Amino acid sequence: MLSALFSKNRATTKPAPDGLPVLDAEGVPETLAAAGWAAGRRDALRELVAEHGVLTVRGLDLRTPADVESVLHRVAEHPMAEREAFAARDRHADGVYSSSAWPPNQPMCMHHELSYAVRCPGLLMFACLEPPVEGGATAVADATAVLHALPADLVDRFVREGWLLTRAYNDGIGATLGQSFGTDDRAGVEAYCRAHAIDWSWQPDGSLRTRQHRHAVVRHPVSGRFCWFNQIAFLNEWTMAPEVREFLVEEYGPDGLPFNTRYGNGDPVSPDVVEQINKTYEAHTVRRSWERGDLMVVDNVRTAHSREAYQGPRNIVVAMADPVRPSLPGPQVGREAA
Repeated sequence: MLSALFSKNRATTKPAPDGLPVLDAEGVPETLAAAGWAAGRRDALRELVAEHGVLTVRGLDLRTPADVESVLHRVAEHPMAEREAFAARDRHADGVYSSSAWPPNQPMCMHHELSYAVRCPGLLMFACLEPPVEGGATAVADATAVLHALPADLVDRFVREGWLLTRAYNDGIGATLGQSFGTDDRAGVEAYCRAHAIDWSWQPDGSLRTRQHRHAVVRHPVSGRFCWFNQIAFLNEWTMAPEVREFLVEEYGPDGLPFNTRYGNGDPVSPDVVEQINKTYEAHTVRRSWERGDLMVVDNVRTAHSREAYQGPRNIVVAMADPVRPSLPGPQVGREAA
């Protein structure tokens, strides 16, 4: 059915060595804008993403954030505003943002967008308006495959205890209160925390620290697949560049890091555990270099993503949509049940 639809609409899927589908939109008449093309293939696009977890579309000639916004409205149900951001972004439109501000020479580890929030985007779109000169791929990894490959005792502990994210909001580091909570007002911040199961404390200097307990393994809200769904190895002190961590600890103390993760009972996560998780991600990572105008559509619960270090300018627009609340995995996470 899909092949017939794409043939009829002058777009074809191509086999790729990495096993992920690439949909070729080249040859679409110039009079048919990207949004119109996407609107006519909405169900097929979403079906491919549901089947594979990620889909790359090439040939749409996306040039501006407005182009991305138009496609988002044709493919997604509901754009989603970002809250609880850990790094600054520029907002282009409802649900449409710049990439997170992050040093280009430092990679962003595998993660699921807002996996620490009560509700997260079910659908992500990444659009390449300008590719980097070198590097900068948005790589992906299947969350169920990663779950199955991790050591059983590690998974079991995180299933039992969950994970704990601690954050410290300090001036000039990471996202501001307004960027994270949508307001700088104390009462507004507290109301948000109260409604989203976040513990908070104001420090004598007026800064904010928060703690939130979340589940590390969830069931996909549609397929029911078990997914390793968290940011334990990314938002952890041991993933920071050593010189950055040393500076932050000296400046703010060990409890004042902008973010850190722990086991659900509060025990620290050791460097070897962080390394084990990241090595497992690496073994299941698929990389695909960006081309100008590319669109990548991602199932945010099933598929983790990362950003590799790069050189030269890089303009990737990020769109978030279709908020979901992934269900809990239940008392037993049977690896055969994925």
